Formats: sequence, structure tokens, C-alpha cells
Amino acid sequence: MWNYTDKVKEHFFNPKNAGALDEANAVGEVGSITCGDALKLMMKVNPDSQVIEDAKFQTFGCGSAIASSSALTEMIIGKTVDEALVVTNRDIAEYLGGLPPEKMHCSVMGAEALRAAIANFKGEEWVDDHEEGELVCKCFGIDAAMIERAVTVNSLTTLEEVTHYTKAGGSCQTCHEKIEEVLEAVLAKTGALAPPKSHAPGTVGLDAIKPLAPKAEAAPAKLTAPKLTNVQRMQKIMVAIEELRPQIQRDGGDVELVDIDGKDIYVRLTGACSGCSQSAGTMMGVQAKLVEALGEFVRVKPASLLPAGA
Repeated sequence: MWNYTDKVKEHFFNPKNAGALDEANAVGEVGSITCGDALKLMMKVNPDSQVIEDAKFQTFGCGSAIASSSALTEMIIGKTVDEALVVTNRDIAEYLGGLPPEKMHCSVMGAEALRAAIANFKGEEWVDDHEEGELVCKCFGIDAAMIERAVTVNSLTTLEEVTHYTKAGGSCQTCHEKIEEVLEAVLAKTGALAPPKSHAPGTVGLDAIKPLAPKAEAAPAKLTAPKLTNVQRMQKIMVAIEELRPQIQRDGGDVELVDIDGKDIYVRLTGACSGCSQSAGTMMGVQAKLVEALGEFVRVKPASLLPAGA
């Protein structure tokens, strides 16, 4: 469902520095297998020169997670600890020639593991984001501090972008209001009232896959599609889902429309997609398709969240 750069494919099919590092004196672990992605970064740091002489990784996750981890190790070997500390997830994505927006959280995981490993080397306490601040997204264990870092480093301005970069809100979606509160607080603090200019093609996210037209220096553009009747709206939703099904079926899964309640659209994932670690990404893909088809913002939710009696 996504296009990947040749650099991403190279690091996925032929990952660099994969495996255990017995001589490691700096180890950082982030994520959780139960949440779908986990990364263990191991570094061998010269205690005198502070130079990272070797680095290896062990990753449980998708191709983008493996590619991001591989790229990270290539980027930091030869750097001092302080030089490596300034590496951000955007640097990782740019090194790979860009990542699809839905996969930017993989680069964020790499940057978090690097922070954890450096803290481990320095003998400092680095607590997992489950402990660091208020837990915002219980499904993926994402706290307010991690969301704030992702928003600040990547100049994020929308809930959808936060989900792409951290996975927060990508499952049951009950935390969307809290995520928006954190986002608004960061934007108010930084004074970022409107989205920044789009990155140059070939750098980060969607721009690396399909260059976007320049945006005017103004507030986010609003969708202005004609008002649809209830019947027209339902028909568009059904057609959009039918267009998506062949892509999902190729991966052994399926999706079906269950109910429509205003802005909330309930669907059921079946087959290989049922309980899959990447089901949240599939749901976001369905939501993006429906937003495009309807010309309005809607929320796609799993059928299990249907109100009782509905």
C-alpha cells in the first residue's frame, strides 16, 4: 500500500549491522513486541575518546522499522556520543530518502533507542515513555513527553501527523482528545499557529514519495466538497471500501463496513488483518481513503467499539 525509496529497500533486504553486539557498553531498548514494534540498539563506545566504534541492532517490526534501525547504526558509527545525541528521527528519514507518513514512527523509535543507549552509557537513568509522563495512548504506551518531542522535532500540526510519527491514537482512538490537547499546548508554546512550509521533495514522508505543490502561507486548507445527502455519503463510503479491499486481500485480510454514525465509521478487519500488529496502520489507511472520497474529516473505528445496542 506504500511506496518505498530504493534506500529503504536496500536497508530492509540487506540490513547493515543486524544482530547482537557482545562488546556493547551502551544499550537502549524501546517499544514492545505486544505493540507491534520493538528495537534494541547496542553500541560499543570508546570510554576515552567517546567515539562509537561499533553498533548493532535487533528489531521486531515491519520493513520500515528494520530499515530505520539499519540506517541509524550506519549514521552513528564513527561519531562521538555527543555528536550522535543530536541525531533526530528526521535525520534518519532523510538518510533513507524519505519514509511514507504512516511509517515515520519507525524513525522515531530509532531516535528514542539512541537516546536510551546514550543515557545507559553515561550511567544516567532513562525511563521508558510508559513512566516518563502522563500516559496518553494506552494501546501503544505513548506518553505526553514522547508526543511533545515528535511534534517539536518534526513541526507536526495535526492529529493525523502525530499518529503517523508516534502511532498514538492509531488503534482504539479513544485518546484523540488527549493527543489534541498535548498538540495544542506545544503549538501554543512554540507559537506555531499554522503548518510549516512543506519539505523539499526527497526528504521526509509524503514529499519523498509524491512531491506536493507549494502551500500558501495561510491556515490549513479546508475541504470544500459539496454537501452530500445521506444516501450519497453512504454510497461513497461503500465504493471507497470496495476499492481498498483488493489491496488488503492481497495480504490475506479483508475489511467490511459495519455501521455509520455521523463522523464515526465502524469497520471490521478480518482474516490476517484481525489482531495483526499492523492493523492500526490499516485502519488509518482506510480512514485516509474515506476522508479523500467524502471531502470531510471522519473517524474510522473498529466495530468492537460500537456502542451497546447499536
